Amino acid sequence: MPHVTVTRTIDAPVSEVWASWDDYANIDKFNPNLNRSFLIGENGATGLGATRQCDLEDGKNFIQERIVEYVPEQKVTVDIYNGTLPLKSAKAEVQMKPVGPNRTELNFTMHFVPKMGLLGLLMVPMMKPQFKKLLGKLVDGNRAYIESGVVIARQAA
Repeated sequence: MPHVTVTRTIDAPVSEVWASWDDYANIDKFNPNLNRSFLIGENGATGLGATRQCDLEDGKNFIQERIVEYVPEQKVTVDIYNGTLPLKSAKAEVQMKPVGPNRTELNFTMHFVPKMGLLGLLMVPMMKPQFKKLLGKLVDGNRAYIESGVVIARQAA
């Protein structure tokens, strides 16, 4: 399965980094790729089974995600199970580990299978750099949010 990974070191303890990702409904606070995010379903605000919708920055596309693996202060895996992107399936895995008393290494890996069969597979080399760029913006936004309190400003609807 094709995948992309981005890694960043954040100047904060794992507990603070985890808290930002564990605020599952509000990833739009630091994700510049989104217009908004919100909980859907009845499975709780976070933890195994929690679901959300993320409306993308372009105002047209969205994804719906479900937490399928949840290990507090270590790892969360999210299944992208519905949306308008040309993906047959996708999973996003966020792992974090301490690299000092107030430093955290964050690894974000996205595994994906494009739609459109063979044509989609032929497009993977073009898709990977785009996904890597989007994930880099997301992780950089998370770092700025944690280290400096930067919240993404949204346009009024």
